[in-house]
Amino acid sequence: MEIGLNHFLVVAAILFTIGVCGIFINRKSIINILLSIEILLLAININLVAFSAFMNNIIGQIFVMFVLTVAAAESGIGLAILVVYHRNHGNIDIEQVNLMKE
Repeated sequence: MEIGLNHFLVVAAILFTIGVCGIFINRKSIINILLSIEILLLAININLVAFSAFMNNIIGQIFVMFVLTVAAAESGIGLAILVVYHRNHGNIDIEQVNLMKE
């Protein structure tokens, strides 16, 4: 049995669904939301690599490297903001963060 494009698309769709559900179901923890965003980006990367290999074109794989770089920077900056917020306020509860808007 050969692994085709459909198999990669199904795995990416499952990961994307898990990421979206993680964002909407667990809205209490900022860390879980960041992890769900990373899962979404992973699903997008799987699609890019699968289509790139299917079409015998390396452009999708090059673009994946840029997406991974942006995802790493997003994670690093997001976690740094959480550490600073936790030092100043003592917690990272998302309901308390929403009070900063007022």
